[in-house]
Order: sequence, then structure tokens, then C-alpha cells
Amino acid sequence: MKKKIILIVVLSGMALGLRAQHAHFTRSGTIEFERKTNTWAMIKREINKDNEAFLVPALDNYKKTSPQFRVLKSTLSFSNNKTLFTPIDADPPANNLFSFSPLMTQNNTIYTDLTGGQTVSQKKIFEDAFLLSDSTRKIKWKITDETRDIAGYHCRRANGIMLDTIYVVAFYTIQIPVPGGPESFNGLPGMILGVALPHENLTWFAIKVTDNTVPDNTIVPPVKGKKTDDKSFRQTLETALKDQGPIAVDIIRQFLF
Repeated sequence: MKKKIILIVVLSGMALGLRAQHAHFTRSGTIEFERKTNTWAMIKREINKDNEAFLVPALDNYKKTSPQFRVLKSTLSFSNNKTLFTPIDADPPANNLFSFSPLMTQNNTIYTDLTGGQTVSQKKIFEDAFLLSDSTRKIKWKITDETRDIAGYHCRRANGIMLDTIYVVAFYTIQIPVPGGPESFNGLPGMILGVALPHENLTWFAIKVTDNTVPDNTIVPPVKGKKTDDKSFRQTLETALKDQGPIAVDIIRQFLF
């Protein structure tokens, strides 16, 4: 009996070894992401006793004319530990009270050099474009045992905190050994294929991964926009939104995602 157990263990180890030898790792390619905003929940979150008389009927009317989820698409090209996140143009949101929210649009084109720990972000704020150069975003991650499949890849869950207070759930795969992800999400042992910001009613999930050689000259930083730093960018947002009252804090945070 003991010999049988040893034989099973040995054979299992050999099988795992053979599987590892033939495992395919994607190091260059393009990922298509789908971003979903639960607009009904997003609007409901902004309602308080000071504005409910106005916003409750506005939300009820919005539900009659607009879908619950605003769905937008983007691509992430990656090669040689560099990534370029690019939004895909979409129809503008319906012109209504809530269309100004940054969660209704995709405002960022982001180049990341994961080896050098540097990022260049083009952020569109209303009619203006800004170009921010900074270090990669720091997110405090804790890896869990939960797993799921996304776009044909086996992923593991990690929970994180970014911008001091924002709770992040991410799913990454070691089958793509690049520590990047959509937007500015990064810092896990493989590519992030799924992200959820539960308290912001916002998700990004990969719907397709194309394994191909991406030319280096296509993964380059954006160049258009007013050059600025993080501090000046925040000050610009605060000035632009100074008449929006308490809701301005939420809008500024959303522009920083």
C-alpha cells in the first residue's frame, strides 16, 4: 500500500512537471477590456438629505430613459514589460444632469514602463488634455486563495487599497507574466484581467486576449496635453469644480482613477 502511494505521488509530480514544461506564457499581445458603470447605483450614492428633493425624482426619470449600466471598451497593448492603455471611442452619454460624471466616460490614455516604475498619463478633463509623468501607482495588495477564469485565463484574486481609501478587488494571471493591468492598476505577480471598485460601482474585465508580437514602436507614451504634475493637476480640478459643492470631492476622486 505504501509503495502504491509513493508511486502515485511520483507520477503526479511528473505530470505536473510535464504540464509546467508545456505551459504557454503570453508575454506580448493585446487585451480588450469592457468597463461597466452601474449608473443607477452611482447616482443613488450621491443622494443625501440636502439634495434628495431634487435628485430622487431626477434619478427616477433617468431610470426611465437610460440603461442601468454604461458599458465602454478599451485595449491594453503589452510587450517587454511595457503597456499602453487606450480607450475606444464610444457614443457620448446622453446629455442630462449626470452626463458630466467622469464615470460616464473614459478619460485616460496611459503608458506604463513596469521595469522602470514610470507612467505617462494623458487625462482629458472636459475640453482640456493634461499630460502627467509620475511613478507607477502604489497599491497595497493582499493575495487570496479565490480563483476564477477570465477570457480563458486562470486568475487569482487580490484585495487592495489605493489612494489611501479606495477598496480594490483584482484578478490576475501568472500565465501573462507582466505585472500590469487596465488604467493604472499594477503590482501583482501577473497581468490583471479583472478589476472591481465595489464602492464606486465600477468594473473592468477582459473579454479577449490576443497573443501576438506587438511592435515596440506602438507602445509609446502619449505626447499631447498640458504637462503638469499630480499636485498641480489636483489644484486644476479643485478650481474647475469649486462651484459643485460636496459632490466635487467624489468627482475629483473619480478623475484620479
